[in-house]
Amino acid sequence: MKVCTDSCLFGAWINEWIIQTKPNISNALDIGTGTGLLSLMLAQNHAFEIDALEIDESAFNQASQNIANTNWNNQINIQLTSLQEFIPTKKYDFIFSNPPFYENDLKSNDSSKNLAKHDSGLSLETLISFIDKNLSDTGFAALLLPFHRKKHIEDLVKYFSFSILAQTLVKQSANHNHFRTMILFSKQNSIPQENEMNIYEERNIYSDAFLHLLKEYYLHL
Repeated sequence: MKVCTDSCLFGAWINEWIIQTKPNISNALDIGTGTGLLSLMLAQNHAFEIDALEIDESAFNQASQNIANTNWNNQINIQLTSLQEFIPTKKYDFIFSNPPFYENDLKSNDSSKNLAKHDSGLSLETLISFIDKNLSDTGFAALLLPFHRKKHIEDLVKYFSFSILAQTLVKQSANHNHFRTMILFSKQNSIPQENEMNIYEERNIYSDAFLHLLKEYYLHL
């Protein structure tokens, strides 16, 4: 599986928020871990335990190998299961996901790609309902979504009585339209903070905001 720039940005954005706000996190859940990227990015900086779920067996095997080859292999517990079949034994202080998306867009003929990139296996409604039932009272959740799902996720967050803590709208550059939204929410009342971020200042030159978030993770920035 490829590691996408927007996934790296999401992991760094989450980490920055945790460092700045210092919430009390003892455990976390990564839904649809893929390569294990997000869990590994957080484990580098924080000591809380992470349960990571992956439905696709090949992705699970790759993530397991990636995690096993790091110093954080005892901190991350990866499981081969769907969210619908997963039975939590505890409430989570932090739930994060780069979930399947593009439910109304063209799909690939490859069923594994459809599971990875489309919500035919996991809808946003199912995801937010799970978070509602399994997030601790003081916990928070973070999602990375296509920008065209922004209104949908905001409506779901409101429906389940969550409050948006922060939301960053992502563009490739100032000359492009938004293509991703990164959103943080919890049951705690909050005034939402919304901003924008460009990945590139100009062609092949990363923006200062992107460099600030990713310099700890990219070898050549």
